[in-house]
Amino acid sequence: KKELESIKDDEDGKNDRFYRDLEFGTGGLRGVIGAGTNRMNVYTVKKATQGLAEYILASGEKKSVAISCDSRIKSDYFSKSAAEVLAANGIKVHIYKELMPTPMLSWAVRALDCGAGVMVTASHNPAKYNGYKVYGNDGCQLTLEAAEAVLAKINAIDIFDGVKSVDFDKAVADGMISFIGDDVIDAYMAKVKEQGLHTDLVAFSGLKVVYTPLNGTGNKPVRRILREIGVKDVVVVPEQENPDGNFPTCPYPNPEIPEAMALGLACCARVHPDLLIGTDPDCDRCGVAVPDQTGGYRLLTGNEMGVLLLDYLCCRRSENGTMPARPVAVTTIVSTDMATPVAKKYGVELRRTLTGFKFIGEQIGKLEAEGRPERYIFGFEESYGYLSGGHVRDKDAVNATLLVCEAAAWYAQQGKTLLDAIEALYREFGYYRNALCSFAFEGESGMHTMQELMKKLRANAPENIAGYKVESVVDYDTDGTGLPRANVLEYHLD
Repeated sequence: KKELESIKDDEDGKNDRFYRDLEFGTGGLRGVIGAGTNRMNVYTVKKATQGLAEYILASGEKKSVAISCDSRIKSDYFSKSAAEVLAANGIKVHIYKELMPTPMLSWAVRALDCGAGVMVTASHNPAKYNGYKVYGNDGCQLTLEAAEAVLAKINAIDIFDGVKSVDFDKAVADGMISFIGDDVIDAYMAKVKEQGLHTDLVAFSGLKVVYTPLNGTGNKPVRRILREIGVKDVVVVPEQENPDGNFPTCPYPNPEIPEAMALGLACCARVHPDLLIGTDPDCDRCGVAVPDQTGGYRLLTGNEMGVLLLDYLCCRRSENGTMPARPVAVTTIVSTDMATPVAKKYGVELRRTLTGFKFIGEQIGKLEAEGRPERYIFGFEESYGYLSGGHVRDKDAVNATLLVCEAAAWYAQQGKTLLDAIEALYREFGYYRNALCSFAFEGESGMHTMQELMKKLRANAPENIAGYKVESVVDYDTDGTGLPRANVLEYHLD
């Protein structure tokens, strides 16, 4: 009420909160925390959960759901509210006792044989945001078709009168809500360790690591995997160690952004580690910095790390005889083209999907359905997401931490750093430069601005970009790309 009273004379403020319902897409809900139908609050969360419950009951899925949350403001409250709605609808809830990363939610869905999963997180967005991701029974974010079916259920629900709910503690006492045990967590950690190829090298490498969880969920699981693979010298950035949804030291808690890694880099200048590792609030993205020739540290891009790990895994598995027949790697249409020649060198089929790790997860599921899950060897996207096993169906920064440390230890044996390794790959395959420009368009006017920009680009396709002739255009919304339709334009220049 206080928030609404503060905007009673602010027409734009009122409009932005109520001009639409918070959009439920393949990523679930994501929005600014606050009052209104276009905000993340207990009402929009419970309405979405009621829709999910009705979808589960109508679809014949197993009547059980796993739930986790990150360190964001109200994440714990929203996750418990979702549990209350599911329990009231006769759906069994398995919920973690404390905040846990997104990949550990994906793991729990499959480990506990659930019909669906819910992860309360806004990933790497600023502190004013929160979100609600829904996972299918395969541990992958909902498919386009399933998301549309859930949305249809949500749209038919009255936000006040159409939602069932039960007291959390009563549902626990009645057995409708139970807490996920350490056995599930231990099994996940064991499965992550199984993804290693030469983890025995790590303990003998004397590897020194600075780590920052960016005030998120990575602190316990990442430090545990470092300890279990033998990294004894770990310095954690103190200001970013403990969970804090306000993210006081980095407005954008995203390891892709140099500012978020600034305190980690400052710590590196003091303690001189071999690696700086940073994970985002829900611990599915992993950023890395390595020593450079100037005595400082250089942040590797997501594309560089993706290519480096792809080459490392292919090379090592080819050497030790664990490369499967007809191996498959998966990346996205916006990730570096450098992955193509690297995959070709090792005889790996490279599949490209739309942006979003859920589409990479779908490819793992297809291989599993064919009875050939071992064909999948690696997936990555340019936004710092990596996964080398089918144990989960989303990007996994705990898995990535293991791979990065193992690769660093392997190259260190040869007197090389990860920077030396990527430079060697550039010499072999050619230099690929990738840059990202991000622009924020807030509110209803921002949405219309984006729509108009895309409409103009389609109506008047540019003939030249930055002085280079446009040779061809791919419109993923209309062209037969073999992928689902998406509002994406791709230009190839001469």
